[in-house]
Amino acid sequence: VVQIVLWYLDSGCSKHMTGDRSQLLNFLQKFLGTVKFGNDHVAKIMGYGDYQIGNVTISRVYYVEGLGHNLFSVGQFCDSDLEVAFCQHTCFIHNLKGVDLLTGQFCDSDLEVVFKRNACFVRNLEGVDLLKGNSSINLYTINLHEMASASPICLMARASSTKSWLWHQR
Repeated sequence: VVQIVLWYLDSGCSKHMTGDRSQLLNFLQKFLGTVKFGNDHVAKIMGYGDYQIGNVTISRVYYVEGLGHNLFSVGQFCDSDLEVAFCQHTCFIHNLKGVDLLTGQFCDSDLEVVFKRNACFVRNLEGVDLLKGNSSINLYTINLHEMASASPICLMARASSTKSWLWHQR
């Protein structure tokens, strides 16, 4: 029997977290506070451990009681000097040498979105930066007035009707 474990890469999640304690190695049980979800529900952070995927270990994954999904934090990856990129049908998490550590499926897009420790970029498929932003106080911001563009810019997220609820319930 093969168990499929889904993880969502979440740019709004401050830390890696799971509601399934059995997935964590080297677990340290310790009350670390609470987390508040988009629907205003509050859950306890009851400890943390490591998550092993092949030869890659994701450290300090919080165990959150009652969390129905597994969430990887874009910000926590970037704080660990990893780069997170979304390009066409794939998302990549790779180290500073460009070695892919994790890959996953992503929705259709004609743009590439890259998050680094202190910056984010939106690029076309030719690698031309269309938008640049920086990170301060754990928030990536883009100043559209500083961007020179020959055409209007519209930023819109696409999600299927079955998946769009996930962001609002986390």
